Amino acid sequence: MSMLATMRLPPAMLSLKKTVSMVSQISSSSKIPLLVSLNQCSCATPTYSTWISWRRKRNDDMSGGGVQLSRKQLVVLNLRRHYTNRNLLTLRERGLVSQIFPDKEIDLRNLCVGKPQTVYAGFDPTADSLHVGNLAVLMLLLHCQRAGHSPIALIGGATGLIGDPSGKNSERPALDRDVAMRNAGMLAKNIATVFENHNKLFWDSKLGKERLPECIIVNNADWYSNMSSLEFFSKLGRHFRVGQMMMRHSVQSRLNSEEGISFTEFSYQVFQAYDWYHLYKNYGCRIQLGGHDQMGNIVSGHDFISRAFKKQVYGITVPLITSETGNKYGKTAGNAVWLDPDKTSPFEMLQFFVRTPDDDVERLLKIFTFRTDDEINALMSKHKLNPELRTPQLELASDITRLVHGDAGFEKAMKATDALYAEDVDALASISAKEIDQLFKGTQAAFSEIYLEPGTTVLTMALKAKCFDSEKDAKRIIQAGGFIKLQPKIRISRNGSAR
Repeated sequence: MSMLATMRLPPAMLSLKKTVSMVSQISSSSKIPLLVSLNQCSCATPTYSTWISWRRKRNDDMSGGGVQLSRKQLVVLNLRRHYTNRNLLTLRERGLVSQIFPDKEIDLRNLCVGKPQTVYAGFDPTADSLHVGNLAVLMLLLHCQRAGHSPIALIGGATGLIGDPSGKNSERPALDRDVAMRNAGMLAKNIATVFENHNKLFWDSKLGKERLPECIIVNNADWYSNMSSLEFFSKLGRHFRVGQMMMRHSVQSRLNSEEGISFTEFSYQVFQAYDWYHLYKNYGCRIQLGGHDQMGNIVSGHDFISRAFKKQVYGITVPLITSETGNKYGKTAGNAVWLDPDKTSPFEMLQFFVRTPDDDVERLLKIFTFRTDDEINALMSKHKLNPELRTPQLELASDITRLVHGDAGFEKAMKATDALYAEDVDALASISAKEIDQLFKGTQAAFSEIYLEPGTTVLTMALKAKCFDSEKDAKRIIQAGGFIKLQPKIRISRNGSAR
């Protein structure tokens, strides 16, 4: 019986200089999956034994490890499970707040503590998925919800057609209306999934937690679709001063460039200001969240609402999340780490954060998880004692993968990890064709399909997979132990059979 073999490079194996081949060998009696590669990689990923010990400990922690809580302990837990501090400025200590506008911290604190507020963040559908960079803003929105404030996620189905010049040195390519609407639907799905996973996995409990305020997802195309351009400018234009608009950093940086700035992009801040106006008028929204580059647009909205309603509103921005090299976090070789599992698989996301450098992991635990400072400090203390276990990285990767993909996605990621890092034939055999395709999607490995007859030797298989330039090289490298089957090295005898 013939066998179909798929060859791709697992993203978990870093700096691999040769092709990795995944082979599923089918005989008349059994299915024997093999992972074969060339032993020329330097991998910062934990060993399989580390994964196993971490998983066992995590399962014990989640099940309580058989420990019974006393009535007093239950009361303490019950108190801790209620809303967190309503003062959003405390999130600055976690690295989630970089700036507020206007700079009136006492007034903003009193506003938040006095009664629950409505808070919003906007996301333009320039792509069909959010990425890890957007997750920082979502985390701030989730913290607002945990504090008892009402979150609104605004999808810019209309403003996405205009294009935000903030942080861009050239005009964005025009976005087709149908594409924008389709992307908007995908972004809404991303956001809804994250909030549902948070409620189920990081908040929901039988210990008496307050019910979280509902997250409302809106699309600004709904209120712009029935408004003519004449109505828009006659109604809003008188509230904006060109001199102030020209002073925005996003405008200034483009005016000083060779390309300049179009009227379309120049007017973007007016549309975003009206979005806030609409949400204030209909939902009482007084706080806008945004990325570090959104302050100019936030100021425009603040000034507009202050003139129109004589009310004080506030903007809060999250800092730019960068790696130790200064690159935007979530960017790998120009490719974003997406929240959509069809663009970045749960396995890829898990491995991305497992590889977090030691210098970054504490900061990212504060930004991308809901763990307390004491819990994070405890993880870092363990890490100092046994850095090779990468415990903080594993916990970070686990929390983010579960938040974005749920427990089902996390288990898929762990199943793929079992297949790639252990001699777990059953785990590899249980992976579906779609999961295998997602597992190796986006890698730089060569891909080929080959048919192997029963009794095919390892040498013949490697040559058919084009792992080597010549039979001489194949024999030399395989004989030296450079061929791997699910980690253990394979060597061949003189007749080409494996041992």
